[in-house]
Amino acid sequence: MSQRRYLIPLFIRDDQVDDLASRLQAITGSRTKTEAVRLALEHEIKRQTENMLPSQRIGNALAIVADIRANAAERGLAGTDDFDMKAFTDEMWGA
Repeated sequence: MSQRRYLIPLFIRDDQVDDLASRLQAITGSRTKTEAVRLALEHEIKRQTENMLPSQRIGNALAIVADIRANAAERGLAGTDDFDMKAFTDEMWGA
């Protein structure tokens, strides 16, 4: 899914967090502290989701789908739940 994002600078106001970001930047060879922080956040999100029960992951996925549908509806792109895949593929393949 592609969406327009507005760039906001990362300001770290805590000396300890700044030191940690600098250390991680050096260890990972990241070009910027922002890149190092992004990498750390991605790894932590992955670690946390790997420890989730399947039912929790499904709940999170359904919440993401609901957000996507709401966003599409706001943009006038709301689909329907009555899509007929068989009819679509038959038409696509000339059947």
